Amino acid sequence: MMPLIIVTVGGALILGMIALAFAGPSPQRAQARRIGALRERHGDSAVAVDAKLRRITNSRDTRMDVAVGRLLPNRAALAKRLAMTGKDWTVGNYGMATAGVTGVVALLLLLKGAPLLLALLLGLAMGAGIPHLVVGKVIKRRIAKFTSKFPDAIELLVRGLRSGLPISETMGVVGAEVDGPVGEEFRAIADKMKIGRTMDAAMQDTADRLGTPEFQFFVITIAIQRETGGNLAETLANLAEVLRKRSQMKLKIRAMSSESKASAYIIGSLPFVVFGLIWTINDTYMQNFFVDQRLIVAGLGGMIWMSIGAFIMAKMINFEI
Repeated sequence: MMPLIIVTVGGALILGMIALAFAGPSPQRAQARRIGALRERHGDSAVAVDAKLRRITNSRDTRMDVAVGRLLPNRAALAKRLAMTGKDWTVGNYGMATAGVTGVVALLLLLKGAPLLLALLLGLAMGAGIPHLVVGKVIKRRIAKFTSKFPDAIELLVRGLRSGLPISETMGVVGAEVDGPVGEEFRAIADKMKIGRTMDAAMQDTADRLGTPEFQFFVITIAIQRETGGNLAETLANLAEVLRKRSQMKLKIRAMSSESKASAYIIGSLPFVVFGLIWTINDTYMQNFFVDQRLIVAGLGGMIWMSIGAFIMAKMINFEI
């Protein structure tokens, strides 16, 4: 048992040291500080409306949402992440999905003859991982759709401003004319302004929920123009051009790194695929990996080094634009 503990602790220390070595100045944190400075300029009326909206939202929570929220360390972060999907998923739905996946996976492993502790651990891992991955996939797909159509929405705003419409009316037009996530978000901004929110506060709520640099640029551009003056239509037209070039650069980087990503996926998945195939053919033989201490240490060591390699490769192909 002692070698297993030593390998686990050593692997955790190595991963922590590598994470610290690759950690650097975070553009997201710097961006959040700049946005926070802009949010401080909102008036007391916006704060009052925020409190009222929070009370309305909390009153709509079901008993399941409240029960699951008590078990979570940060319920607000999960609720915000579910809101980013654009669907009506709640914290209670997420908790039920997690419990269901955990129970099904643990039961299947027990029926296959796996040890009870292993079945519970893998069930908890799958129950926590699969819903998280599904939510992340939905968010990523929605953000991609939003980013692809956002420059078109800005150009529609520009045409509305040049025709003489105010910015608030033009946002309502964008929400009505553009489909997909862009139209949904602009309709939400227009609806919030109708119930008394300021335009800056409504846009900042959307920016916090989306978490995309493109919309943050849009919010900052309008906030600065409202304070300093100038031709807003010309500024937004330049922003739309910048966002299009930014999107083109992302696509170019993705195409150049696609071969390396495919190789990493294939190499990283091979050990698990082979393990699963051999388990299907002869599960008694593979159960020694969970009984023999030498095989446990070897398996944990291999997984640790594979994790280190995957982390390094992910950092090598991650470019900040």
